[in-house]
Amino acid sequence: MLKKIVIGSDHGGFYLKDKIVSYLKQKSFDVDDVGTHSGESCDYPVFAHQVASKVGSEENCLGILICTTGQGMVITANKYKGVRAALCWDKELANLARAHNNSNILCLPANHISVERAIEIIDVFYSSQFEGDRHLRRVDMIEGD
Repeated sequence: MLKKIVIGSDHGGFYLKDKIVSYLKQKSFDVDDVGTHSGESCDYPVFAHQVASKVGSEENCLGILICTTGQGMVITANKYKGVRAALCWDKELANLARAHNNSNILCLPANHISVERAIEIIDVFYSSQFEGDRHLRRVDMIEGD
């Protein structure tokens, strides 16, 4: 079972990240919180790069990125080889991101979901399994040349 989660946010996602980190630690996950560690204005790509770099290079490691909309985080994270970041705002998207795309980073839009919904999405994302089969062929085509 997966136990390591790398998490990061900018100032727009700081409050939600703090709540999620507490929840994950209660569930006995090994949480690597790369920041930000305050609500002070900062640049989201800094944290997206840190999380994506770790997830793309470590085995048995998934990530969570949070900003106001989640868009900047998902765009930045998907620049990394081996990373398949997905922006999810409901449980169905979280399940499909894992089952069909083998996503390894969950991006959340802090200003568009509640803490409770974020936790539900996280639970689904991390408990869903990649279906493989025809989806494996498609995932293998993502990175291109």
